[in-house]
Amino acid sequence: ETKKKKKKGRSVLFGATMGLVVAGWVYSGNIAFTTLFTLMTAVGQLEYYRMVMNAGIYPARRISVLGACATFVTALFAPDLHQIVLPVFSTWAMIWFLTMRRRVTSISEIATTFTGMFYLGYIPSFWVRIRQLGGDLVAPTRLKPLVKPLFERLGQNNLLAYLPKKIHYPITVGSNFIFWTWLCIAFSDVGGYFAGRKFGKTKLGAISPAAGKTSPNKTVEGVIGGCVFSLVLATLGAWIQRWPYWFILGPIHGVTLALLGLVGDLTASMLKRDAGLKDFGDLIPEHGGVMDRVDSYIFTAPYGWIMCGYVIPSLKKLADARAAAALVV
Repeated sequence: ETKKKKKKGRSVLFGATMGLVVAGWVYSGNIAFTTLFTLMTAVGQLEYYRMVMNAGIYPARRISVLGACATFVTALFAPDLHQIVLPVFSTWAMIWFLTMRRRVTSISEIATTFTGMFYLGYIPSFWVRIRQLGGDLVAPTRLKPLVKPLFERLGQNNLLAYLPKKIHYPITVGSNFIFWTWLCIAFSDVGGYFAGRKFGKTKLGAISPAAGKTSPNKTVEGVIGGCVFSLVLATLGAWIQRWPYWFILGPIHGVTLALLGLVGDLTASMLKRDAGLKDFGDLIPEHGGVMDRVDSYIFTAPYGWIMCGYVIPSLKKLADARAAAALVV
């Protein structure tokens, strides 16, 4: 029991540390950000299809991996074509099933092919779309006075002079949003673990039987703890980023992230439980595979795109209009 607790503690510490380290990756620029994300997607796809094939299901995995990676590439270089990638590669997969197979393809094989592209490709690729919001302009936050000396030394957008000029260190609206959002997701996991361990009495199955069977150790108190951690951090982030109505929008954002992160966690657990696996892979010692580390960041991506691309700008326009009207009066 003691060994199990120590391992769980290391897992939480690793998750929190990686959340902080990886958050810095968002400031590496669009190309570096997308490249690493695409590589992670390819590895995650291989883990997913290895699990599927162990269950006796044989999808069009090569087409699916290529299609998933293509969603990230088009999100960066051809965002207007981003939404057409999934239909194109789905059609390609069906043509392959009909022309290259010597037998009738099963529903499971078709479904897992489409799921791989959608779940591990199209949905998380919205992080790339978010990363581009704000262009290559520095987006000032309340932390600007603290980091101003650093950027004066580095030359605002450019890194050290001896690096290629194409390499930038932009702190944009999108990168700031991702930084704080990923911190919220990471620490909602940490808060959920410690709150569940300290106060957890009500099993999640008491309010959701399916969720309870998917992850029997999760508790309602743990979920609340995760929401509280995320709420506090999101409110701080909203204030720092100068969001309109930050005192309202921040808490809503934090709770939404915690709940959507939980959906991602439970979805991954559901897949693993159905396949009879503990982890998706063993790439990271004692922590499983890539999918075991990023499951909470999947369903939060489309929500993040809506929030950063539409909700916040709309509320900012409303706040500016109200401020202008007040000046006139």
